[in-house]
Amino acid sequence: MSALRTRERSALALIVALTALAGVANYGRWAAVPRFAIATVALAGLAWVVSFATEQLGERFGPGVTGMLQSSLGNLPELFVVIFALQKGELVVAQTAIVGSILANGLLVLGLVIVVGARRSPDGVMRFSKRLPRDTATLLQVTVFIIVLLGLSLASHDPASHHVKAISVVGAISLLIVYLAWAVPYLRSDTAPGAATGPDANGAESHGPRVSLAVTLVLLLAAGTASAFVSDWFVSALKPAIVQLHVSQAFAGLVIVAIAGNAVENTAGLVLAWKGHADLAISVVKNSVAQIAAFLFPLLVLISFALSTTLTFSLAPVYIGALLLTTLALAQVTGDGEAAAFEGWALVALYVILGTLTLYE
Repeated sequence: MSALRTRERSALALIVALTALAGVANYGRWAAVPRFAIATVALAGLAWVVSFATEQLGERFGPGVTGMLQSSLGNLPELFVVIFALQKGELVVAQTAIVGSILANGLLVLGLVIVVGARRSPDGVMRFSKRLPRDTATLLQVTVFIIVLLGLSLASHDPASHHVKAISVVGAISLLIVYLAWAVPYLRSDTAPGAATGPDANGAESHGPRVSLAVTLVLLLAAGTASAFVSDWFVSALKPAIVQLHVSQAFAGLVIVAIAGNAVENTAGLVLAWKGHADLAISVVKNSVAQIAAFLFPLLVLISFALSTTLTFSLAPVYIGALLLTTLALAQVTGDGEAAAFEGWALVALYVILGTLTLYE
């Protein structure tokens, strides 16, 4: 820990204190809104820890490995939020938490990362590797294919509509196979930055890691684990808080839970984009989108059969449409390996429109 600067040590101490306070507020049964607010701030603080550790890890490994590891830890809150919700019979909360995470990462977070990255680039265009955006679009298309087919089947009341659970199980297993078939070669082909330092494609300078690998991994593991606990406390305060704040359950799931649950990606992606690490910033966000859609969602579908409430790929028509259009927008904006600021704002605008709609659900 000696390599940490004074301000970084102070920030870590503050985040530890906030996390402890969130626990005290939860177990002390404080009022819902203060508990909700403290848990949200604690999640944001833990996100900073993950973003710092991710940057240090990125100096040793390529953006693929770094983004995958960061996304795995960053998506722990979604995993626990959905499991807790399903165990309590809150199917709508579980569905909107998953869908909201995909949409928040794919539209809001990615859009802001592009805006920041483009503005930090000398020519106003953020450039990054084409492979991950294209791969993510393919994984999203496979997921959305299952969701759209089930939606059409249920809408037309055909014979297959009576076997949603069976179709969801087959779809979940198929998705997991596709995800693993992509992830293994993708990680093997990743290239580390190497010992030499120098500017990347966007002019960012690499100076090598300041913190040892052991400390970096401890920070990532501790922050990821703490995020899971804080997310549980966050969910406990959510329902009474939204009643007091007079917002819909759909808005809470797709906007509030999604943004708070993805605070790790929000902070990490923006910080990395600001520092000019375009490939790593895109990797953090895109890996999270791919992982939630093609790994976390099908995994939770299978896990749900051991819980009190079963999760399937059957969603409300408005969410089916939102996922389909988001998949097309992501392929259009990032498929060529570059994006201007206005394209980032376009993605943010789509999320704002969706959030407004859910406010009246």
